[in-house]
Amino acid sequence: MTTSCPAPQIRAFFDHATNTISYLVADPVTHCAVVIDPVLDFDQRDGTVDVRSVEAVLAAAREAKLTIEWVLETHAHADHLSGAPYIKSKTGARIGIGEHIKDVQRIFRPVFNAQDLRTDGSDFDRLFADGETFNVGDLVVEVLHTPGHTPADLSYKIGDAVFVGDTLFMPDYGTARADFPGGDAHQLYRSIKRLLKLPGETRLFMCHDYKAPGRDAYAWETTVREQRENNVHLRNGLTEDAFVAMRQARDATLAAPTLLLPSIQVNIRAGRFPKAESNGVHYLLLPVRARKGAEAAIAT
Repeated sequence: MTTSCPAPQIRAFFDHATNTISYLVADPVTHCAVVIDPVLDFDQRDGTVDVRSVEAVLAAAREAKLTIEWVLETHAHADHLSGAPYIKSKTGARIGIGEHIKDVQRIFRPVFNAQDLRTDGSDFDRLFADGETFNVGDLVVEVLHTPGHTPADLSYKIGDAVFVGDTLFMPDYGTARADFPGGDAHQLYRSIKRLLKLPGETRLFMCHDYKAPGRDAYAWETTVREQRENNVHLRNGLTEDAFVAMRQARDATLAAPTLLLPSIQVNIRAGRFPKAESNGVHYLLLPVRARKGAEAAIAT
């Protein structure tokens, strides 16, 4: 991709509750903008929803006199609910995600017995294919399919900046997990290698940060060169097989994200909640499974 475009203006918004970074990315010439991975505030203790996080993004856009044209999801997140529909309702922005969201929908539809869920991706306004480009004002957005964490993960390249979603973390923290349904550590390794073939000065923007031990502050911007030289999961020319063994061993020790079940149900619907029941209330399902030996506890 050699087409030149102005350097994007980038503002990051860190959500402490989910360790998620959302981005407002704007063309400084036309003032057209995109929001990447917005967060809807959700308190699972009482099932309440709030819009503090997305309102902060919208307020920043208004202050800068930006027109938000797109909400771009890097994937269907398992750790926070998407604020995309709220932004769409306020701005008319379109919601885009990778075309392989259809695979993710097919995986999770039976998990939640989600009979209302369409598995053709049509809840989203646009499904992006690998290598596709589109314009936001004078900015050119290039779509990179970077699966592994999920089948549908995308990275968005805008000028010298790439928004990598849940593929890489900061160099001192490593790489994303690949043990969710449809995840694949081999694919993750190849996606990372693809990103690290970009020029060394390319800026990489993370979707999450968990403040690695010894670091005082959260961080979310690094470079391809820094990742090549310092990523703790990729040092010493780690082969694909060695990376997969490391990743699988590490993933086996990780707990499920706190908001996994509500997040997946909402995010595979482009941020929509399941339809309200006859009493006007929206419900999220909690599938119950018995561990080995405990089957009698839920027998009917």
